[in-house]
Amino acid sequence: MNGSFTIPKFRLPTFVASLGRKLPQWPHALALVGGLNAALKMNLLPESELALLEDKLFRVRVLDTGGEACYTYRNGLFRPVFSLQREPDLAFAANLSAYLQLLARQEDPDTLFFSRELEITGDTELGLVVKNMLDAVEWPKFSARLPLLRH
Repeated sequence: MNGSFTIPKFRLPTFVASLGRKLPQWPHALALVGGLNAALKMNLLPESELALLEDKLFRVRVLDTGGEACYTYRNGLFRPVFSLQREPDLAFAANLSAYLQLLARQEDPDTLFFSRELEITGDTELGLVVKNMLDAVEWPKFSARLPLLRH
């Protein structure tokens, strides 16, 4: 194994999304919030930007799985939102492969956005803050804490 794995662009069959939309969505929010709070605890997210997220509502949709996660940042923690009372301040929508490519740093948000593989709606300035926060994550520091990610 050479240590470099490329995530291909793919789209799951449409029946997956139609099934996924019928399933409870709260586990997605719990999983995403758990990951974000773990990143907070490991000091991976720049603290200087976190105050700008206070009480903002976010939604992440995975189009080809039918999954959706809504969350907010309040009092130093990311928190799941199980029932939206208003439109999110910032929303992302993409297929699973695009999110995986983002996480692997194989693609950047700008490329995916301009190739229409990542839809971003809502507050443009907040979107830039989130993008800059993700760009600032030091992945070598992150992978050093998770031995399974090292090659």
